[in-house]
Amino acid sequence: MPWIDTGPATLDPEEARRFDHDGRTFAIYRNHEDRYFATDGLCTHEDVHLCDGLVIENTVECPKHSSIFNLETGEVETPPACNNLRTYPCKVDAGRVMIEL
Repeated sequence: MPWIDTGPATLDPEEARRFDHDGRTFAIYRNHEDRYFATDGLCTHEDVHLCDGLVIENTVECPKHSSIFNLETGEVETPPACNNLRTYPCKVDAGRVMIEL
C-alpha cells in the first residue's frame, strides 16, 4: 500500500487536522507524547468531522455528541457511537506526516 503525504508535521500537541484524499476524509492527530495518528475523518455516529473534536492524550471526542474514540485502535470508548473508526499506519518522514492507505 502506498504512503500518502498529508502535510507538514506541525500540529501542536493534542491537535487534529482534516486531510482529504481521493474522495475520502481523514483526521490526523498529534498526542501529548508527540506521536501522530490517522483515522477516518468522520464520526461513525453522525458523520461529523473529528478534526474539530477535542484531542486528549490518545483519544478524540466528537464535537457533536461527545463520543470518544481511541486514536491507536479506533475503538469507541464512550457512546453514543457504536462503530469503531478505521485507523491507518502513520509516520513522520522528513518533517511530513505520512499515512499508509
